[in-house]
This record gives sequence, C-alpha cells and structure tokens, in this order.
Amino acid sequence: MSFLNQLKSQASALQDQQVAQQHNFAANLAQTERACKTVWYYLSDLAQQLNVIAPAGPRFTLDGKTPWPAMKLTGFRVDARRKQLGGQEVYDYVAMGWQIVPQQGAPVEGTVSVNFPPDLQRVETRLAHGGVKHERKEVRHPEKNSLLAIRFDYRTEARGSVSVTPDHERANLAFRLTNANGFDVVNVSWPAAQIQGAVLDELAKLIVAQPSRFA
Repeated sequence: MSFLNQLKSQASALQDQQVAQQHNFAANLAQTERACKTVWYYLSDLAQQLNVIAPAGPRFTLDGKTPWPAMKLTGFRVDARRKQLGGQEVYDYVAMGWQIVPQQGAPVEGTVSVNFPPDLQRVETRLAHGGVKHERKEVRHPEKNSLLAIRFDYRTEARGSVSVTPDHERANLAFRLTNANGFDVVNVSWPAAQIQGAVLDELAKLIVAQPSRFA
C-alpha cells in the first residue's frame, strides 16, 4: 500500500470514529433531556402536593445536643434553567427549594456554644447548609480575656433544597440534596436511562424524611 493510501485509510478510520462519537453524543443528549423533563414534571407536581400537606420535617440540631422544635416543610418552589450546548438549548439544571419552619408558632431564638475546633466546624457547616440566620459571638473570660467559647444565636428556620445537574455527554444526572435528613448534604448520581417514576418516588420519600433507597 502506498503512503498516500495509508493516509487515506487513516483519515477514513478517523472520520468513522468521529461520526460514531457524534451519534453517541446525540443519543446521550436526547436521553438526558428526556430525564430532565421527567424530573421537572415530577418535582412540579410534587411541590403542589407538599405545599398542601406541609409534611413534618426531620429532627434538627446544630450541635447534636440542643434540639430544635418539631419542624415542618413548606413553601416548595421549583425552578429550571436552560443553556446552549452544541447549538441546542438544553437543561442547565432543575431545582426545588423549601422552607423549614416550626410546626407550631413562629420561629424562636436559640443559642449554642462550642469550644472545640471540630464542634465549631460542625456547627458552622450546618448553619451554612441550612441558610440559618445567626450571629457569631466570642465568649471571653471576664478577667483574663481569654477565649472560652464561640456562641451562636440563631432563629429556628432553615431551607432545604434538591438540585439536579445533567451531564449530557455521559447521560448522567447529579442530585444534590440539602437538609433532607436534618442538617446534611447528600450527593448521588443516577444514569439518565433510570430516571423514572419509581426512582423519583424514592427521592420524594427522602425529601419528606421517610425511609428511602434513593441515596
């Protein structure tokens, strides 16, 4: 085979590979978009039902020792954004957020104090994840002025959320849930092909603090 024919053979193989990759990407993109649309419709319907039910929330505590009052989930809202990818408009993300408030009465004031770095980091992380309004104060010795503890004054209200970010190239959806089981963050990915009602039912169970196999 002449050198030119070798180059022709190489170019032909590359073209075949590129065509196969384009077909594969197109198939993954279409499958991912179908999954995102399924999630969007499911969460939109779910939010309407939960806004009527106002389900009980999980147990909340910032330091593991000071319990919050019994909480409920309310104010569910769903949002989605789109972007351009490969000349097409596709889902950028789908998200749902909600308020976490006391079951009875208005939010109340609370206080926790910590004096060890691991406890401080845990409380600050939970405050950040929950979007909890608070004030941070240093507690010092009245005579020596040495630092005794860090005190956090807060209100017993927080936010929960689930965000779904698609990876169109790999046909995969990444789910991030905050405060579905107390102050925590859950990250889990699902193949777009598996996003169906049964899987999203497990997500709904997780959101309302019921036993779930979603994550």
